[in-house]
Amino acid sequence: MQDKKIALVFGGSRGIGAASVSALARDGFEVGYTYVSREPAAAAGAKAYKADITDPADVARVFAAVRTDFGAAPSCVVANAGINVPPAPLGKFDPESFRRLVEVNIVGAFNILHEAANEVADGGTIVALTTSLVRHAAPGLGPYSASKAAVECLVRSLAKELAGRGVRVNAVAPGPVDTDLFRAGKNDEAVARSAAMSPFNRVGRPEEIAEVVSFLASDRSSWVHGQIIQPNGGLI
Repeated sequence: MQDKKIALVFGGSRGIGAASVSALARDGFEVGYTYVSREPAAAAGAKAYKADITDPADVARVFAAVRTDFGAAPSCVVANAGINVPPAPLGKFDPESFRRLVEVNIVGAFNILHEAANEVADGGTIVALTTSLVRHAAPGLGPYSASKAAVECLVRSLAKELAGRGVRVNAVAPGPVDTDLFRAGKNDEAVARSAAMSPFNRVGRPEEIAEVVSFLASDRSSWVHGQIIQPNGGLI
């Protein structure tokens, strides 16, 4: 593995992504991260890049920019960028909303992982964010959960493919986490229902998930590979 520790976080401007940027920077990484439309205030020791993950050329451009700006390939890639849409029973789910989920959460993740497979430094790490809802069926959330299940399939195969280069590939599958994405469209009652899914009767904090991401990016997790880690407060 190269001596220089460089992390590239896709979807690093808010929520779990922003917390991951901070945790990785704290742990000695130089960090590049992406945003979609509005450039955030610069995180300490980090550089932001605008990116559309549904465009493979745009994803490749970010990797090239990181190599130029930081002087080496990323040794850690975090695929966090994704969306959710309003939940609904499958029979009433808006087909266009499902297409958006597929385009961003599956195609976008594929674009990131495809480029990461070719660009991440030997001995590096790749971490993808999914959801514990892949294994905890919830009404109205089947399409979203399905989009994240596809990412887990990509991760497990990629782990086998990159092992020869010493690259470790894992996924982090949180339960409900208190982010803007989580709270969008939820009233207090809906938030309380999500909290009750854990025996601790609360939702997770972005920083708690970021600690798992940073652990997987570090040598402390040297024997963790091809796994789906579920920080969900006992949800399942």
